[in-house]
Amino acid sequence: MVEPGAARTCRRPREPERAGPPRAAMNFLRGVMGGPSAGAQPSGAETIQKLCDRVASSTLLDDRRDAVRALKSLSKKYRLEVGFQAMEHLINVLQTDRSDSEIIGYTLDTLFNIVSNDLEEEEQEENSQKQVDDLGRQFTEIFIKQQENVTLLLTFLEEFDFQVRWPGVKLLTSLLKQQGPQVQQIILVSPMGVSRLMDLLADSREVIRNDGVLLLQQLTKSNAAIQKIVAFENAFERLLDIVTDEGNSDGGIVVEDCLLLLQNLLKNNNSNQNFFKEGSYIQRMKPWFEVGDDNSGWSAQKVTNLHLMLQLVRVLVSPTNPPGATSSCQKTMFHCGLLQQLCTILMATGVPADILTETINTVSEVIRGCQINQDYFASVNAPSNPPRSAIVVLLMSMVNERQPFVLRCAVLYCFQCFLYKNQKGQGEIVSTLLPSTIDATGNSVSAGQLLCGGLFSTDSLSNWCAAVALAHALQDNATLKEQLLRVQLATSIGNPPVSLLQQCTNILSQGDKIDRRGSKVQTRVGLLMLLCTWLSDCPIAVTHFLHNSANIPFLTGQIAENLGEEEQLVQGLCALLLGICIYYNDNSLENCRKEKLKQLIEKRIGKENFIEKLGFISKHELYSRAAQKPQPSFSSPDHMMFDHEFTKLVKELEGIITKAIYKSSEEDKQEEEVKKTLEQHDNIVTHYKKVIREQDQQLEELKQKVNTLKSQNEQLQTAVTQQMSQIQQHKDQYNLLKVQLGKDNQHHTSHSNTLQMNGIQPEEISKLRQEIEELKNKHEVLQGQLREKDSVIENMKSLQSETGTNEQSSQITAGLEHGNELHRELEALRIQIQSQSLDISKLQSEKQELLQQMGLFRTTPYCWGKAKNTASVPALGDSSAVIAAKNSELEGRLLQEIKELKNDVKALSEEKALLKQHLDSVNSTVAVLQNEKSKLQQEVAESKKEQDDLLVLLADQDQKILALKNKLKELGEPVEDEDDIESGDQGDEDEEEEGEEED
Repeated sequence: MVEPGAARTCRRPREPERAGPPRAAMNFLRGVMGGPSAGAQPSGAETIQKLCDRVASSTLLDDRRDAVRALKSLSKKYRLEVGFQAMEHLINVLQTDRSDSEIIGYTLDTLFNIVSNDLEEEEQEENSQKQVDDLGRQFTEIFIKQQENVTLLLTFLEEFDFQVRWPGVKLLTSLLKQQGPQVQQIILVSPMGVSRLMDLLADSREVIRNDGVLLLQQLTKSNAAIQKIVAFENAFERLLDIVTDEGNSDGGIVVEDCLLLLQNLLKNNNSNQNFFKEGSYIQRMKPWFEVGDDNSGWSAQKVTNLHLMLQLVRVLVSPTNPPGATSSCQKTMFHCGLLQQLCTILMATGVPADILTETINTVSEVIRGCQINQDYFASVNAPSNPPRSAIVVLLMSMVNERQPFVLRCAVLYCFQCFLYKNQKGQGEIVSTLLPSTIDATGNSVSAGQLLCGGLFSTDSLSNWCAAVALAHALQDNATLKEQLLRVQLATSIGNPPVSLLQQCTNILSQGDKIDRRGSKVQTRVGLLMLLCTWLSDCPIAVTHFLHNSANIPFLTGQIAENLGEEEQLVQGLCALLLGICIYYNDNSLENCRKEKLKQLIEKRIGKENFIEKLGFISKHELYSRAAQKPQPSFSSPDHMMFDHEFTKLVKELEGIITKAIYKSSEEDKQEEEVKKTLEQHDNIVTHYKKVIREQDQQLEELKQKVNTLKSQNEQLQTAVTQQMSQIQQHKDQYNLLKVQLGKDNQHHTSHSNTLQMNGIQPEEISKLRQEIEELKNKHEVLQGQLREKDSVIENMKSLQSETGTNEQSSQITAGLEHGNELHRELEALRIQIQSQSLDISKLQSEKQELLQQMGLFRTTPYCWGKAKNTASVPALGDSSAVIAAKNSELEGRLLQEIKELKNDVKALSEEKALLKQHLDSVNSTVAVLQNEKSKLQQEVAESKKEQDDLLVLLADQDQKILALKNKLKELGEPVEDEDDIESGDQGDEDEEEEGEEED
């Protein structure tokens, strides 16, 4: 891969020729150097000194411009002289002649030639003789010593003129290459410094835009503050647009530059990663990986682009990122379909090997520790007949010794990531080895069969990879460790099957006798790592291992021998395995109890020697390398010794085993007793936790019931209050009726009183009847709610007797006491309601008496009318007159209020009409402004198009001038330009001068 900015000059367009008279510049240079009449030829330093004097002292802008142009021509060949003599004068030109774009362009080009180390091959050969390796760094220090120079350079980048902006971009890029941190700090404190540079990405001229990307690459290196500013200046949006416009992975070098810049912005920058995810930019990465069916003929640039795209995905889901950020990106990649697209590349045919390897590594980190992604990966099938699981296809590549080494490492990493924190996936892998799930027909190959095949093959690398993969299937899963003890293997026809554990120990003990391809140490290391992982924290597996009487003598024999450095690693792992057998031993085998095994170590090996051999593991160089990161990365197969997860296990067990070896038998007994006591205590604590948890649930339920009772009580109290007020109203009405009846009885007979009631109050009596019925219904509802509360309180009392602990019973008792208070309140309410019911019954009896009186009147109306004195008629008329007066008064008020409401409605309608007219006028104004805006936008677009056309015409004119110069040269006419000045020999110039004088 090409490093950013390295050898980029050959990939950029050549600098266009500067406008200006080349013959005049040639004559000016000759005049400075003394002319044809001069005697001895001046040296380059003298010429440069004269040019510098001319730049400093000339009052005419044309003279200064020609002098700077001549310095530019000499700056590549005489870089040292121009740098030391002309640097200060060139900076003064930048400060004083800012209005002339041509002299500023020549000055920036000259400074770039002085500062830059990117020289052509011939120039590099010449400069190698001078041994000036750090010349560019020295000149950069001189230039940036005054921070105003960098700030001034940033202002030139705002100029749209091509001959100012482009050399300014190149000069600033070179300064960043030479003195990156110092220039970064100056730009960071400069007002709007980074924002000015971000405008380069929006330049319509591709050469400036592309060099702007290279400039931002250098600017964002190892500076988190600038990276954040660039990201929040909408860099992600602009860079992704450029990648899309250039054709994604099919694009050219510009796509590569953009991807390198994106890596700078995202790598090890959690803030930018979060901003990238929240901005929905992960979804825009999906089209990058849409490769066609025809994968033949991948260009080198496409391979590079796709490789960088995959690395960019890995930056977002790297295991070194914060777990929350990684998990969020992983889920987003699944939901947007990016993971599915990567799996399609994974299973496609014709993909280059390095792209396939990087895709496997990328998929590994996308699914690592993410359950939803791991489940999807388990469901992916390869497009084969019959279809096979992607896991099976990858494992076939891992145990196939003809596959490239890096590809096998990538597959192992993918399998490890699939099983990482995935107990479901671990169970599926182990289940393929159990007798009940093995396919008896043999039509399909399972993952377990492939792992066993690799474990017992004659290729040491396959042995190691299969052992590590199987160890990851057992990682932190005691249940699967016990289930794997059931696996039986048929070694040969006619012999009884042996367990997988026994077969591993058999191969381990016969490792030297079997002819293998590769390192024999590698096979034994892999098997020992598998056994250590299997037996750790699993006493049943330790018992099975110790049941074979040959295992312990083999381990002690390996540890006690004095072998070479290569075997020291095996000795350390054997010591670790023996220590696991001691620490996790449940003493179920009489001959292999902890005390006997420690005595055996002390007699045959020695405790100090044993601890020393155990320490060989963590001191090994390959152990330290494997502990750094989860991905297995090895320079060669011989270095493939340790697994990252196993290094964590060693770190955890080393200290524990050391303590266990030095413990005496009494301490072991005490420890056993303490363990038993702790287990009993844990059981008791667990039991009480369960009881307390249940009581907490019950208490919570009771609290909820008490809260509901409180709310119901409040509702009932409000209802009772409302009913009391209604009853009081009814009592008042009843008292009024009694007063009216008493008054009427003083003046009339009871029949006339009945007539008066029948003539005036029939509606009020019907209302009273309805309200009394409603009161009856509410009374029955209250009685039902009281019965429900009584039953809840009885349940609470029964729960009080069932509670187990004093603390919980006190809490429940408090709840019950609170319930009793509620019960007493409810009893008081019941008494109050009963008194109210008595009042209601009295009202009903009085109502019945009134109804009886009304019935008596209905039987004798005419008799009463004949016997009645006529003096009663005026009284009846007076009452009806009063009621009529009241009704007329109410009708008048209603009419007045209706009239006022109509007036308000009329006023509101008028305001609405005015607002509608105002809105229409505003809408018309907006429409006019929008039309004017569209016209202005169209005029801007036309002017921009005219500018682009002018640029094209200028470029064509330059090409035509070059073509005419070439034709003149072919016809033999002398043509002089700045190239002649740059490459021409001094002697040749003198010959030309003499020829012209003779003419």
